[in-house]
Amino acid sequence: MRKYAMARERLRAADIFDFVEAPFASTQAIELAHHPDYVRGFLAGTLDRGIVRRIGFPWSEGLVRRTLASVGGSLAAAADAIERGWGGNLAGGTHHAFPREGSGFCVFNDIAVVIRYLRAEGHVRRAAVIDLDVHQGDGTALIFQDDADVFTFSMHARNNFPFRKQQSRIDIGLPDGSRDEEYLRELESALPRAFEFAPGVVIYQSGVDGLACDSLGRLSLSIEGLRERDRQVFTACRQAGVPVLVTLGGGYSDPLDETVLAHANTYLMAESILGGRGQ
Repeated sequence: MRKYAMARERLRAADIFDFVEAPFASTQAIELAHHPDYVRGFLAGTLDRGIVRRIGFPWSEGLVRRTLASVGGSLAAAADAIERGWGGNLAGGTHHAFPREGSGFCVFNDIAVVIRYLRAEGHVRRAAVIDLDVHQGDGTALIFQDDADVFTFSMHARNNFPFRKQQSRIDIGLPDGSRDEEYLRELESALPRAFEFAPGVVIYQSGVDGLACDSLGRLSLSIEGLRERDRQVFTACRQAGVPVLVTLGGGYSDPLDETVLAHANTYLMAESILGGRGQ
């Protein structure tokens, strides 16, 4: 949990970003992607114990506040993206949450909520999810599996959680120990397909848990490899003229400083390529 404050302070020191406290997401917005019984059960603390166990966190009022702020932060950053070209949430990317239950420390799927909200408000018709967290975005894939207007792309460690994968529009499962060269080659080959889809917005799940030093990653990527990954994604967004929302995603390195550096680099790369004062 310490990485969130550490990443914020590292970026604050760069003195190029505006920081805004995340608002709480409304129940109505969350229910665009999740069943009302699940949403209200979580908010009230009345979920079945088995469902709470699958989330991975014990229920508390603090968890409710944190979850609402995480989704609300992505919604606010998505509004920034539509207005300014890009926006970032220093949380979010909870891509393991399903319509009726959470999983893998994810309660609500902020990526799905954002897409459904932007479409409901008439901001976009099509959306693309570029999920480069080391774990497959299984919840996102399932939510949009029958939606012709959402393109889901996940590149992840083949043998890592979740062990029961879902079907994204593009899934690239990399073998354990994959290094920068293989990773970047696969990304460069697949990335254009997301933009051939002509999305009105891109949600970039930018987890850095592919680092070689990550305790949950199984890949062997370097800090420079992740910087090049981010450069490829943001350059493609700029060339296509598509607004992009950046969510933080996973990162669990030892030492933690490597995770924080990699997360900060993502937002710095976005500012460098996409320009303007990111918020």
